[in-house]
Amino acid sequence: MTAPTAPTSPAEVYHHSLRLLLDKNIPGWISLWAEDGSMEFPFAPEGWPRRLENREAIAAYMRHYPDHIDLHDFPELRIHQTTDPEVIVVEMRGVGRLVETDSPFGMTYIAVVTVRDGYITSYRDYWNPLAVTAPGTDFNRSSR
Repeated sequence: MTAPTAPTSPAEVYHHSLRLLLDKNIPGWISLWAEDGSMEFPFAPEGWPRRLENREAIAAYMRHYPDHIDLHDFPELRIHQTTDPEVIVVEMRGVGRLVETDSPFGMTYIAVVTVRDGYITSYRDYWNPLAVTAPGTDFNRSSR
């Protein structure tokens, strides 16, 4: 019997990344990133980061994520293959609760993700900034 191998296809890596987020395993999630990986937020509102340049910056951004958002599930997950075998387009919804207020959390995402040699090298996260800038919304800008 052979030992299981680490996920390497973009879809496998992405599925694994979601499991790690649900398990609140941020160090494990960060380990899926290439050293020079980048994370972009094209629709980020004023005062929020638009681009994180490497694994260290992404780790700093995500370090306290579970302290702010308690993710419960990613329903409606759709992963679309592209003509580039290293690139997927992901549609999903993240649900859970905001830790500080104990209010429900729900966000719809579209992401364009590149995985090379089993590591995430690029992640463009097209989340809805209106959901976090609405009156009464309690989000921490350093870890959306």
